[in-house]
Amino acid sequence: MRFFQLLNFQHVMGYLFVGLLFMVVFGVGLAFAHFRTADSDRRLTEIVGRFREGIEDRDAPFPLVMILIIAGAFIWGFFYIVMHGLLGVKI
Repeated sequence: MRFFQLLNFQHVMGYLFVGLLFMVVFGVGLAFAHFRTADSDRRLTEIVGRFREGIEDRDAPFPLVMILIIAGAFIWGFFYIVMHGLLGVKI
């Protein structure tokens, strides 16, 4: 049992707001930041397929945010394994 009950509420609000902030920044990053190449503008506007209900398919460039998240996950995983090996901690 915690000495201050308000601390539980503060932690929950902190978790929720950090999660909400991450979702907003991630959504904006997916929407506006792409890995740019010479034909990125054409790929953003060219329609390559049409489906029922008016859904159109585009071959858009890969979002820069996703590249950074995937690279960060691999880098973190590599150093996690290396540091556990160097410190002698059993995984």
